[in-house]
Amino acid sequence: MTPNRRSVLLACLAAASVNDHHATTAAAFSPHSSAATSFRPLPSSSSPPPSTTSLFVSSAAPNNEDQQRSDRNPSTKFGSPLSDSLKDANRFAVGFLKNTLFDTVFAGRDRAYARFYALETIARVPYFSYLSVLHLYETLGKWRRAKYLKLHFAESWNEMHHLLIMEELGGNEKFLDRFLAQHIAVAYFAMVVALYLLNPVEAYNFNQDVEEHAAATYEEYLNENEEELRKLPAPQAAVDYYVDGDMYMFDEFQTGTCELRRPKIENLYDVFVAIRDDEVAHAKTMEMLQTELDVSSIHDEECEVDIF
Repeated sequence: MTPNRRSVLLACLAAASVNDHHATTAAAFSPHSSAATSFRPLPSSSSPPPSTTSLFVSSAAPNNEDQQRSDRNPSTKFGSPLSDSLKDANRFAVGFLKNTLFDTVFAGRDRAYARFYALETIARVPYFSYLSVLHLYETLGKWRRAKYLKLHFAESWNEMHHLLIMEELGGNEKFLDRFLAQHIAVAYFAMVVALYLLNPVEAYNFNQDVEEHAAATYEEYLNENEEELRKLPAPQAAVDYYVDGDMYMFDEFQTGTCELRRPKIENLYDVFVAIRDDEVAHAKTMEMLQTELDVSSIHDEECEVDIF
């Protein structure tokens, strides 16, 4: 073999060796190579699943049947289930406040309207608290629940009209009554905000007890004063709300039913019956929200009711 041919052959062999080395090196760092895959960290089977108990949850659709089941229950979606002892503690706290404060400060037949004024001033506060926290989460882009915003606003709208009725009846005439009710309401607002941030289920359970006590208070008053109340005219605020007003928001807090409710308002007795039934509806909604993530109203598609 001539020297020139030998040189050409050696150059070809050297080039082939370099190309093989480059190909091997590139394959080693290729994303499709088994070598690269072997260095990827594998998900640990002992890692805990993502928590579903915080309000800061993703809006993405659930990936499995277990997640879908948890989405239906606020106790696992954005709160913690309550023990029976905690429910009893809530019930005791509400009863203690009623017996030591309201039954003392507002004792006597002539103090009934002042008592109801204070009750309605305080009773609408939890819905303000819920709305404040829900607006905060929506502003942060962490939790969006339009149905909750509409429901709790409808409940606050209803309680506001209860308050207007009590004011028209003269329940807010005394400065000390206004001072006491309004300062309790401010403290109660802060307390419910904290409860709703920590555990919405707890906040709903506490308010359920408040609404049940309110309904029982109105029921007792109706039973003791039925004859007298039937002789008195209905306040104009009650007529404007229950008879002549737009009932859309009224229908919104009638949850879990497709039955159209339209109170009859002919005298003061009918007004207190309507208010009592409103409080019962609020208590029912608070109870449902502890176990159901979504609650239906008469305006939902599953209700075929002619409301016009």
